[in-house]
Amino acid sequence: MKLKGLAAATSILALTLTLGACGGSDSDKSTLQKAIDDGKITVGFAGEAPYSFEEGGELQGASVSLAKAVFKELGIDDVEGVNTEFGSLIPGLNADRFDAISAGMSILPDRCEQAAFGDPEFMYTTALMTKEGKLDGMKNLDDVKDKGVKLATMTGAIESDYAKDLGIETQQVGTPQDGMDAVTTGRADVFALTAISLNWMAKNNADAGVEVSESFVQEIDGVPQIGAGATVFRTDDEELRDEWNKGLDKIISDEDAYLDAVGDYGFTAEERPDGSITTDQLCKGELPTADS
Repeated sequence: MKLKGLAAATSILALTLTLGACGGSDSDKSTLQKAIDDGKITVGFAGEAPYSFEEGGELQGASVSLAKAVFKELGIDDVEGVNTEFGSLIPGLNADRFDAISAGMSILPDRCEQAAFGDPEFMYTTALMTKEGKLDGMKNLDDVKDKGVKLATMTGAIESDYAKDLGIETQQVGTPQDGMDAVTTGRADVFALTAISLNWMAKNNADAGVEVSESFVQEIDGVPQIGAGATVFRTDDEELRDEWNKGLDKIISDEDAYLDAVGDYGFTAEERPDGSITTDQLCKGELPTADS
């Protein structure tokens, strides 16, 4: 009797597994197919205006607006956000906390080893924020180093890498707001971040008593650090990335469509990629020298 009972139980289990396999499950679907079937996708963002941030409970920003436009091209209407500190975005992506990163993340070789970047969406320059009247002629990070002032950079942001390469000790902050607070309270003399971000913050915090330098392209060992930001995917989500790139190209190639998506957040045609720098080049660190 015991053997018959065991055999029956085994038969039921086998039938259950067979039916499950025939019916399929979400685990069998690619990230893209699941998102299309569900009509929604989850993106990680870092609360950095004007790229991606939350306001009034709504996910907003240039990266988000562009993501919504591209995902709509792919048949995905709902883009949901998970707020994460910038330095935790790639670990969160690889831990399946979200399906993509929509934060205007710069394409860098070490990041490309951890995740798959889409095509460039924004071309970047850097700027410096100080208390009003305290810029003191500083035009780039070389000047910051020469003056020996206290520099703040955001954890995981490209400016932290610039400072490290230049041998500048930095105070690490978690968010752009933390960086501005460090400057206004005197914990730091200068905060370095993308020019778009700092100008947005200064414009929307007119009473903060800060000023922002002209934008610049930092040079490291004679190589201009041309920056570009992109949406990021898990390395095994090639299908999603490739389809994303097709949808993105339709928008990037049309200046009016591009500005419709990002213009409300302070971006201009100057930030629109022109194809001169590719994700492959940036992942390999193949940037043109100042003499080329």
